[in-house]
Amino acid sequence: MSPEANVCEKSLGPVTSITGVSPVDCDGYHGLLCDPALSGQVWFLTMSRMPPTSQLFPGTAEGPSSTSAETPASSDDNALAHGVRRRPLQVTWEITRPNGWKGAAARTAKGGARDLQQFSTAEAFHLIDEVAEMHIPLLALTGGDPLARPDLFPVIEFASKRSVRTSLTLFPTPGMEPGIISELKECGLMRAGFWLHGSTASLHDSYASSSGAHRRTLELIGACHEAQLPVQVNTLVSRRNFHNIDSMIELLTRLDVMLWNVFFQVPASGEDAGQILTAREHEEIFAKLYQASEYVHFQIKTTEGQHYQRYLLQQRVRESRGRLTEAEVITCALKSVNDGKGSVFINHRGEAYPSRYLPLAAGDVTRQPLSEVYRDSPLFVSLRDPSRLNGKCGRCPARSVCGGSRARAYAMTGDLFASDPCCAFEP
Repeated sequence: MSPEANVCEKSLGPVTSITGVSPVDCDGYHGLLCDPALSGQVWFLTMSRMPPTSQLFPGTAEGPSSTSAETPASSDDNALAHGVRRRPLQVTWEITRPNGWKGAAARTAKGGARDLQQFSTAEAFHLIDEVAEMHIPLLALTGGDPLARPDLFPVIEFASKRSVRTSLTLFPTPGMEPGIISELKECGLMRAGFWLHGSTASLHDSYASSSGAHRRTLELIGACHEAQLPVQVNTLVSRRNFHNIDSMIELLTRLDVMLWNVFFQVPASGEDAGQILTAREHEEIFAKLYQASEYVHFQIKTTEGQHYQRYLLQQRVRESRGRLTEAEVITCALKSVNDGKGSVFINHRGEAYPSRYLPLAAGDVTRQPLSEVYRDSPLFVSLRDPSRLNGKCGRCPARSVCGGSRARAYAMTGDLFASDPCCAFEP
């Protein structure tokens, strides 16, 4: 089978033979490499694996001759950027209406009543078909209690049969039993996700407003291990728990998770605004994440922390000890996923957004194709254009690599293209 066929089928096996980079499964992490690999260009994802400049630009001794040292190449010059314009790397679908999961006592019986504002089963299958046809590496299922959806298992099974890799966020509801996790694995679920906001019960339970949530979450993670279902942990970092980062890293190491997704706050209310960390505190957390990435066995990902990519590039320059300049590293770097650039969020009614934290809808996938919304809607197209950025984000040499959180800029300034208020870098 050709490398292109392997990528398009999204094999469950390692993709080292395709990308030459990483033995991880095809999801939103090596998925950044799929399109360049198909174009015959191998780009290196991790900072420690970035080769010398002469290897990145074959045939030249000093680096690229067509790109100024002061001006990094535009995203249009990169095969990856072209791929991100054609398809997102991840679709996050809110399969149930967000609500208080604590009241859910048991799974909804097959054939039970569904929320009429949510996707019908036929609409869900149609969306999965579109994801499969676009060869999107990962479909992340989220929302409220997934057990409230009576067709949850058929939906996951249908996705598996269409070679669509799925992850599902689970909650420690009374009805979430170990046997259900085994059923999800048998249906073809690729990864289970859990929210864990603190290393201790007191810290996490205060976030969840539910006594015992921390203990139950750890029990369910154990059940996932017994079912051999990989685990992802999501953590929302705010003023309440940013001092707990080191302890969280220790806990996640003991829990043997596959991925840690660190969410940075985007204020949706005045109360949320009080939990926002300063730009300098963001840098302190980046330093801890970077240090941890050097020795932990799980992947670390950030959400609404796009400026972590800029931080990684700066570390690469420092570690090169003068062999690489900032302009060279930025020019060679992968263009990161940002709101609307490589990602789509679909709510339970079918409205498509660049991010779950950016309340600007670009279309409705129950009325128009997902590919049309992502590729052609004015909102998505504008968000993929770094020349639209204002302020220091517009001047930043890393704008095509980072771009700042568009959701946070909009929430805190009202300007979709303003500078990210939580970035400390001054270009």
